[in-house]
Amino acid sequence: MLDLHGEHMNVRETRAVVGLALVYAFRMLGMFMVLPVLATYGQDLAGATPFLIGVAIGAYGLTQALLQIPFGTLSDRIGRMPVIIVGLLVFAAGAALAAEADSIWGVIAGRVLQGAGAISAAVMALLSDLTREQHRTKAMAVIGMSIGLSFAVAMVVGPLVTRAFGLSGLFWLTTGMALLGLLVILLVVPRASRTLAHRESSVARQSLGITLKNPELFRLNIGIGVLHAILMASFVALPLALVDLGGLPKEQHWWVYLTALLVGFCGMVPFIIYGEKKRQMKRVLVGAVSMLLLCELFFWQFGTSLHALVLGNVLFFAAFNLLEATLPSLVSKIAPAGGKGTAMGIYSTSQFLGAALGGMLGGWLYQQGSLDAVFIGCALLALLWLGFAATMREPPYVTSLRHPLSAAGLADPGLNARILAVPGVTDAIVVNEEAALYIKVDTQQLDRAWLERELEEAPVTQSA
Repeated sequence: MLDLHGEHMNVRETRAVVGLALVYAFRMLGMFMVLPVLATYGQDLAGATPFLIGVAIGAYGLTQALLQIPFGTLSDRIGRMPVIIVGLLVFAAGAALAAEADSIWGVIAGRVLQGAGAISAAVMALLSDLTREQHRTKAMAVIGMSIGLSFAVAMVVGPLVTRAFGLSGLFWLTTGMALLGLLVILLVVPRASRTLAHRESSVARQSLGITLKNPELFRLNIGIGVLHAILMASFVALPLALVDLGGLPKEQHWWVYLTALLVGFCGMVPFIIYGEKKRQMKRVLVGAVSMLLLCELFFWQFGTSLHALVLGNVLFFAAFNLLEATLPSLVSKIAPAGGKGTAMGIYSTSQFLGAALGGMLGGWLYQQGSLDAVFIGCALLALLWLGFAATMREPPYVTSLRHPLSAAGLADPGLNARILAVPGVTDAIVVNEEAALYIKVDTQQLDRAWLERELEEAPVTQSA
């Protein structure tokens, strides 16, 4: 469990991780490629208004938010593969519907249907089924990196594809990537021998109420919702600002996003290292939210030239990437032992709701006022978030572990108390229905030898 021997993933696990990361990346590419182009190219669609374009930008988030937890629960009952296969087909159908649309309403319908292919929870659960305990954290990190990379690629590829083939071609490419993901699922990803209940990657319904009431997790849920609301609203305004104020043709926007993402990514790395090593994640979070606020104010007051807009984009994406990487880590630290899956499920729902509301808000503000109204609205959202972030506690710097138990281990009445007595163990819970012990440890204070001795006395079952 503690991965003391540095054992590598086997071939089956590697196939599972690579295959599922590709499925995630193909889907996220299709979802995000429209962001930098819909505000400009969408104006040519019949019935298009700024508000409806904003709705189209964020529409996927509404159905994604409503369905991702139910689909994850359904995958526990009927299996991961059927849910993922149907979800990819629904996503492809939504992209095809948008590709065939000649009105903004058709694109909205397609984006709503895309979001209904909500397979995120099922994919993460399948990843848990196909990997052993000691490799699960690494496997999930690979999935996280694939999401970040696909967002960066989408910001660059979206404008290039749309310049060459139009919005219809972009959506047809999205359809093709969803079907390619389906082939990966069918031909590359191994079949799981069994479906595992796993609280680190799936939602436990009995924990929903407690998790929703946790004030520190609530702050993070507000944060990710606001972050994606600002992102979607900003993409109603930024492409138009580059054209109208920066004088940059929409066909050339790709290099702005490429520059912003590359520089922004390099800029965020030192802050993540500082926050983790110095245990100053709250300071990093508050600083990044403040930067996001300043960026929106900068766009409002000074975003009247191409140079200013490029600089603003660089700073915006540096703050966005830092927050996007930091928030899930904070959720993992703050969630109680055995509660990460539930906390992440609510967190993801908040993210998608924020995306849906942000697109609508950005479109409405632009229609009612101007680009300035969008930037001011985003600044107010960032200011609201800053208030929540500034009052949060410094998070615990802990790592989650899971130890499978045999019947003898489950029958040991003193096991949980002995584990909690180990220096550096901050939380522990035995989950009988999973035959597992969940532990949270502070690695800098953990008496590893003591923990190993206690776990050796708790017989284990064979993990997946």
